[in-house]
Amino acid sequence: MEKTPTATVLVGVDFGKPFFDSELEELGLLAQTAGLDPVARITCKRRAPDPALFVGQGKAEEIAELARIHGASEVLFDQSLSPGQQRNLERALGLPVNDRTYLILEIFAQRARSHEGKLQVELARLQYLSTRLVRRWTHLERQRGGIGTRGGPGETQIELDRRMIADAIKRTKERLAKVRKQRQTQRRQRERRDAFNISLVGYTNAGKSTLFNALVKAQAYAADQLFATLDTTTRQLYLAQAGRSVSLSDTVGFIRDLPHGLVDAFQATLQEAIDADLLLHVVDASNPNFPEQVGQVQQVLAEIGAQDIPQLLVFNKVDRLPAERMPAVMEDFYDIDGLQVPRVFVSAMRNMGLDVLRIKLAAIAATRNSPEYAGDAAEFGTM
Repeated sequence: MEKTPTATVLVGVDFGKPFFDSELEELGLLAQTAGLDPVARITCKRRAPDPALFVGQGKAEEIAELARIHGASEVLFDQSLSPGQQRNLERALGLPVNDRTYLILEIFAQRARSHEGKLQVELARLQYLSTRLVRRWTHLERQRGGIGTRGGPGETQIELDRRMIADAIKRTKERLAKVRKQRQTQRRQRERRDAFNISLVGYTNAGKSTLFNALVKAQAYAADQLFATLDTTTRQLYLAQAGRSVSLSDTVGFIRDLPHGLVDAFQATLQEAIDADLLLHVVDASNPNFPEQVGQVQQVLAEIGAQDIPQLLVFNKVDRLPAERMPAVMEDFYDIDGLQVPRVFVSAMRNMGLDVLRIKLAAIAATRNSPEYAGDAAEFGTM
């Protein structure tokens, strides 16, 4: 029997920063991916977050009324809330309140398949939960006792829970460290074979897995949804024009405001991008917000230390473009922060432009062992 999706009100607050999603479209997609049912959306503008309620008393009352009208049983914010704000909002609204960070963690928990992926999600969730004990344990007695006492039983329980979570975080980190050592061994073996390593990176749902499957004839899971792929998959790609094979890895997609806990926890998976010789930066050309998404990917790459790796932009899904936006040529250059990065237009789904992409990859791979490789790398989009 299928579980009925939870009716949810989506809330976004515009603080005047770039890339505010006034329609809350991405949050709605994330909510649906997590199994929620967005029944209403509300946005507002503020100069700064309200310390207690994030949105202020009047807007909180408006959200509560909207939830009542639509029969919602949960409220979801597009920004990260502090534990105190989350607790105060739940009291004011009389409903569970969650934020964007929690939502992404839930999706990752649902989607992780490999042992490594599950460990990474578990670590991120534990680290998130460790900051929320003041909210999760409000059912415990936390009032101070009378004269001569230092605290009630609730405080003892909270300390016990905090210690248990700290122990669980330590154990999970130790298990992840073992997995990372195994990956390092595999990576050293590839290096000894003089492999040329390419990693697919890009905003979530840009079509990385579809492109990966098209290039290496693999069966990696691909779907038109956010975070369809969490676990890294690596295959060999033979490039006839270069007369050699290269290593191609499909990695987790990036997203705006990706929780730092997830970036840290997924360091082992993202290591494939850090150690790559070339990043295939896949972009959804049909998305009107693709410039902002490119910027968000560049930001995450900088966070993980991969900003100096040569890039080749792959503008995917050109089959979805209207006639007036179709590219006149299948390859050119695209400006990122003043640098002209080579770009190829493809449709991985329709097998369009893949021959051009393979020729481009072969040309780049062929320079690997040449003395001019370091100079040529700049030509291929070193950020």
